[in-house]
Amino acid sequence: MTWLQRHQLKRTLRWSLWVLPVLAIGLVFVVAPFLRWLDRTTGFSWFNFTPDGARSILGAFTSSMLTFVVFVVSSLLIVVQLASAQLTPRIIALVFADRRLKWVLSIFTFAYTYTIAASARIEDTTPQLPVAFAIFCNLACIAIFFWFVQWLGGSLRPIAVLQSIANEGRAVVENVYPELFDQAEEQPGWVPAPESEASVVEHQGISGVVLAFDQSNLVAIAEHAEVVIELVPQVGDFVARGDPLFRVRNGGCGVDAGALRASVAIGPERTMEQDPRFAFRIMVDIANKALSPAINDPTTAVLALDQIHRLLMYVGKRRLGAGQTHDAQGRLRLCYGTPDWIDFVCLAVTEIRHYGASSMQVARRLHAMLEHLRHVMPEARKTAIQQELSLLQRTIKRSFPDEEDRARAQVGDFQGIGSSETS
Repeated sequence: MTWLQRHQLKRTLRWSLWVLPVLAIGLVFVVAPFLRWLDRTTGFSWFNFTPDGARSILGAFTSSMLTFVVFVVSSLLIVVQLASAQLTPRIIALVFADRRLKWVLSIFTFAYTYTIAASARIEDTTPQLPVAFAIFCNLACIAIFFWFVQWLGGSLRPIAVLQSIANEGRAVVENVYPELFDQAEEQPGWVPAPESEASVVEHQGISGVVLAFDQSNLVAIAEHAEVVIELVPQVGDFVARGDPLFRVRNGGCGVDAGALRASVAIGPERTMEQDPRFAFRIMVDIANKALSPAINDPTTAVLALDQIHRLLMYVGKRRLGAGQTHDAQGRLRLCYGTPDWIDFVCLAVTEIRHYGASSMQVARRLHAMLEHLRHVMPEARKTAIQQELSLLQRTIKRSFPDEEDRARAQVGDFQGIGSSETS
C-alpha cells in the first residue's frame, strides 16, 4: 500500500460517519451467535422470559431504537446547519469527524440490529441470555441518548467549537514544528532560485487543495536520483490540473513523475493535518462572521481572540520550519514553501482588525493580545507584533473621532470592555 493510499484510508476512517455504524452491524453477526451458544451451554435462566413477553419487549425496543437513530441523525443535521450558519461552514467536517458522535451512532445501530436478531430467534422457547443482553443494550442506549442530547447542545456553542479548534491546532503545531524556538538556529524560509533548466512535473489529477505530502518518500526519491525536488504549492494551496506540482533540479531524467504525484494528497478543502494556519483561518472566520453587520456579536469575536491569542503565543515559541530537508550526508534534497512568523501574525490579526474597526470591545482585546505577545515573545519575533500594534493604533484613530472614545479604545483589556486599567 502506497503512502497516498494509506493517507486516503486514514481520511476515510476519520471523516466518514458511516464506517463505525457499518462495523457495528457486522459485529452483530459475531455477538449474536456467540450469545446463543453461551445461552445453550450455561442454561442461563435468571429472568425466565416467556416467548410472548420477550417478543413484546423486543418489538417495543426495536421501534424505539430506530427512532433514536433517526432522531440523532436528524437533530445533528439541523444543529450543524444552524451552527455553521452562525459560526462558519468550516466546522461541518469537524463535527462529523467527532469520535463521540460516531460511537453513539454505532452503539445505537448495534443495539437496533442486535434486537432484531434476538427477536428473530424466539420460537417455542426463549433464549434467555440473548434477550437479557438486548434489554440491557436498549436501556444503556436510553441513558446514552440523554447524555448525547446534552453533549450535542453544548458542543456547538461558540466557546466549545473555538476551544476544540484551538486544541486540534495546537496538536498540529506540535507535529509540524516539534522543536522550540532558538534564535541562533532559526532559518529564513526557503526561496526558490530561478533556474530555467528545472524539469516540471504537472498535476494530473482532479483540481483541489494540497492536504499533505510524504516528506520522507520525496527525500528518498531525490537521494536515489541525485536531484533536488521542489514542491511548488504550499500545503493549503489550490492546484488545478496542469499546474506545476514539482520542479526537479540538477537533472531529473530518472525521476518517476508518478511516484512524485503519489507523494502528495489532494482534497476538496483544507484540513489541519499538516496545515496549522487552517486552525487560525477557521477561528478568524468565526470572528469575522460575528463582526458582520447582520450579526453584530463582538463578544463571540473576543472569544475567538482568546483562543487565537493562546495558539499564536504557542506558535511563536516554536521553531518554524525553513522548508528544506537534507539527506544523511547533509545535501539538500527537498524544498517546500512554509509560513513564517509574520504570516501567522497577519492571518491572526489583520481581518479581525479590519472588520472590527468600529468595535471598541474588539479593539481593546486586540490591543491586550498584542501588548502581551510583545512582552512574552522572543526578541526576533517582536517586530511583527509591533507593526500590528502600530496598525491597530492608526485604525483606532480613524474609527473613533471622539477623543474620549479613542482613549478608551487604546486601553488593552482581556475582556474587551471589562476593566479601565491598561494591560
